[in-house]
Amino acid sequence: MRKGRFILTGAPGAGKTTVLRQLEINGFGVVEEAATDVIALEQAKGVAEPWTVPGFIDRIVALQRRRRLSASGEVQFHDRSAFCTEALVTFLGHPPSDLLRMEIDELKREGFYDRRVFFVRLMGFVEPTAARRIGLEEARRFEAVHERTYRAHGFEPVLIEPGSVLDRVAAIGHCLEGRSL
Repeated sequence: MRKGRFILTGAPGAGKTTVLRQLEINGFGVVEEAATDVIALEQAKGVAEPWTVPGFIDRIVALQRRRRLSASGEVQFHDRSAFCTEALVTFLGHPPSDLLRMEIDELKREGFYDRRVFFVRLMGFVEPTAARRIGLEEARRFEAVHERTYRAHGFEPVLIEPGSVLDRVAAIGHCLEGRSL
């Protein structure tokens, strides 16, 4: 398999993290999602809805950047990216911050990620968590915003349809030179 940095994205509750765990078990480099960790940390500090607090987006961008720059492995799978953060601000109805714009400009200028983005499609239900307070209909709208955002930046969405974890990982492998992961 050729070298590359690939984004795995999709709506909250689509199963991205489970797919990433399997890719990690299979020996690939995995870069963890930042937004969920920022939300969890802020909630632990007593902030019930961190996404409503100024600076929330910049904390996500900063953590994403640290994680992506420290990643290793010839083949890496990134759980979301700054482009997902742009989709989030769009979904929330906020303007992108200067830091987010600069990060996206740098990513595009460097061609940091492979142009193919793996979109893990919703399974037809969403399990609520402390960080994931979104229902299925909202998740479907968010999924559409993600796809529009990536297409607007010139990425090629690769749809990973609902199925077992192994089927989804196999679909990613098939796309990447037709090999099993």
